[in-house]
Amino acid sequence: MRYDAVLEFTKDLLRSFRLDIRYLKENMLPSDFSGTDTWFRRLLNRRFDNENVYPLLNTYCKPNTIYKICDFLLCNYLIFQLPDTADNTIVYAYIGPYTTNPATKPDILTLAEKYHITPDILSQIEQFYQDMPFIADDSIILNIVYTLGTRLWGSLDAFSMEKITEEQVDEYSAFEPVEPLQNNTDEPSLSMRLLEERYEIEHELMQAVSSGKVHKAEMIFSNFTTQQFEKRTPNPLRNTKNYLFVMNTILRLAAENGAVHPLHIDRISSNFAKKIELVTSENACYALIKEMIRKYCMLVKNHSLKGYSLLIRKVITQIDLDLTADLSLKAQSELLNVNSSYLSTLFKKETGLTLTEYVNRKRIEHAIFLLNTTNMQIQTAATYCGIPDVNYFTKIFKKMVGKTPKEYRDSIH
Repeated sequence: MRYDAVLEFTKDLLRSFRLDIRYLKENMLPSDFSGTDTWFRRLLNRRFDNENVYPLLNTYCKPNTIYKICDFLLCNYLIFQLPDTADNTIVYAYIGPYTTNPATKPDILTLAEKYHITPDILSQIEQFYQDMPFIADDSIILNIVYTLGTRLWGSLDAFSMEKITEEQVDEYSAFEPVEPLQNNTDEPSLSMRLLEERYEIEHELMQAVSSGKVHKAEMIFSNFTTQQFEKRTPNPLRNTKNYLFVMNTILRLAAENGAVHPLHIDRISSNFAKKIELVTSENACYALIKEMIRKYCMLVKNHSLKGYSLLIRKVITQIDLDLTADLSLKAQSELLNVNSSYLSTLFKKETGLTLTEYVNRKRIEHAIFLLNTTNMQIQTAATYCGIPDVNYFTKIFKKMVGKTPKEYRDSIH
């Protein structure tokens, strides 16, 4: 199709919301009619397959029209017919499911009673709603689809947007039970499927963090809400805090995989453990977890030792540990029991700087931090950076920054 590239680009945009574009066409194989929601409906023993749904769409869906549906399971979809398909075959694209109002326990129990859902599968129903993408304001999704529509049909004037009413949804005979509802033991557990999906997302998040890719990690997590965190107690805040502790562990392992020394990981991990216990709302938890992801990524970016030999890793860690220590080549060689000439050559080869240049750069970076965040005297700041000679400190500071420490501080104010 001439708009394949546009559809793929739109899929990439929707993926950040954990949404996808899927397709329905005549005579489609059952194996191609898939998705968590499809499996969910089959779990409920409903005739949800291409043979029943495709004719239904032919009845209600007109060309050049995008339909928004909220069905009896509280699932939102956007459905439209693709133009200019091969051999004039009618193909429908649909986006979803997602919810704009998280399903509460009473909502689920009401559905359970109405559709005769037995207790043995109720937990899987709850897991389904817990994991369904929650988009409180779906205007951004609609804008993405409107933009897609202009590419498919030429302009905003060339198509329309309609809602399928609840009365029409009630006529969907394809959604009625085939037989009295009971647990289908031939199907794998929905909870298991959704848990696997969550672990896959967490694995992708770990990979992004271990590479220090802030934007990728934030995009992977951007579609999560506190509604999707595992609920182990009746207290929603406690549940969310519990998940934050789990996420802190996951991010800590990701930083370790990113070759960050445990010294740095332990500091940030302990700090976040204290912050988690102090939060007082679910919204604060959600903000904190985004802060955790961002800071763990920055930790990897700033302190990853990937690509360095074990010997050089030890030297760099010692520098990070205490800038006020004796970090001369002689001292480090004696500490590590290696030849000073060999250490000097290896350090320059792996870092691109001599040991003295590297140490001075780290000390001046710390000096900039102190001048920006404290009111301490320049002499004191120099001492905290491991350069007690204020004249030498001023000399190397100006060489690297282009200003003296006093000029730099004055420029800040």
